Amino acid sequence: MAELNAKGRKVLKESSFALSGRRYPIHDEAHAMVALGRVKQHGTPEERKKVHAAVCRRYPHFESCKIK
Repeated sequence: MAELNAKGRKVLKESSFALSGRRYPIHDEAHAMVALGRVKQHGTPEERKKVHAAVCRRYPHFESCKIK
């Protein structure tokens, strides 16, 4: 996983983030996994659902996306 600094975040498209406000970057698989963990720790139930849905749309092969 490459380090994502402020300059790198600014060049990412809005679609590379799970939530509006450029929160929880999911531009690669490693950051998507971290986003799932972070929202589980700090997010509201609604934010958890939104981040999980965004990650599953982008990476449907993740194990947590296969379980319904």
